[in-house]
Amino acid sequence: MTRRPWTYWLLLLSPLAAFLAAMQVGAYAVSWQDWWHLLASGHGQEGQLQAIIFDIRLPRIVLGMLVGVGLSASGATLQAVFRNPLVDAYILGLSAGAAFGCALSVALIPALPIQVGAFIFSLIAAFLAFTLARTRREVPTLSLILSGVVVSAFFTALVSIIKFMVDPMKLASIVFWLMGSLSQADWRAVRQAGPWILAGSLLIWLGRWRLNAMSMGDAEARALGVDVGRERGLFILAAAVTVAAAVSVTGIIGWVGLMIPHIVRMLVGPDHRRVIPLSMAAGASFMVLSDTVARTMVGGEIPVGIITTLFGAPFFIYLLKRGGAESWSL
Repeated sequence: MTRRPWTYWLLLLSPLAAFLAAMQVGAYAVSWQDWWHLLASGHGQEGQLQAIIFDIRLPRIVLGMLVGVGLSASGATLQAVFRNPLVDAYILGLSAGAAFGCALSVALIPALPIQVGAFIFSLIAAFLAFTLARTRREVPTLSLILSGVVVSAFFTALVSIIKFMVDPMKLASIVFWLMGSLSQADWRAVRQAGPWILAGSLLIWLGRWRLNAMSMGDAEARALGVDVGRERGLFILAAAVTVAAAVSVTGIIGWVGLMIPHIVRMLVGPDHRRVIPLSMAAGASFMVLSDTVARTMVGGEIPVGIITTLFGAPFFIYLLKRGGAESWSL
């Protein structure tokens, strides 16, 4: 089934282990005895415990899992579509574009829903990065990465302009998105982003076998009966939906979509029929564990985007030293 059969089940079941660990760890430790008392009674101290678990900790964990699923699925998809393992939504500027859409909605166009603004500008960012990198019929690896850096810098500059134009209250919301955090997670955020993340991830999961064909090249994919233009557009659309939904409630959380799919491919091979679902599972686990570290490392709380960057940046250097795109093939 995989290169190492036990890794398949380890990755698939990892969200359960991460969930159980995150539910117990925090400023208010929750033991299994507390769970038992909560089930037996909803009064007094158990009432406070119920609020901590169901109103604070559980929605944060659920949202973290959803964001991890979306970012990892979109990263694996973009890497296959562009045939480049050094690509993800953060590198290509999709996250920065989505953040600009959020900032524009909050600061200047309140009538524009945050999710819609994030979605529109994440698509624009993807189009710009791909167009700038394209030379004749090819999209060179280095050109795509540099184009993503340029697009990300452009939208980041636009966000900075908006930050100078808004009042302090709105500025605080924009700064929150730029840092990337789950500190504002609640059931409302889950309801806002969850359906979009699940819809985009489901579209990716249903078409995962086509990613195998597309990662072989356009000519090979067409020979296998894949409409490359249509499929590429659908996959980019699905990736943009998931990224936009995630950014709209948590801000920019980088490196998850780059690091997790690559680790999964190293463990189970390049077949996207396995890579996609296992990346979703591993991404959910990684995000929840990173957020657990972020909220327990110090007395206050560190934005989870900082934690993911501390892991992701060294991993990106490792990929470059290892050979990057040249080291990945089906």
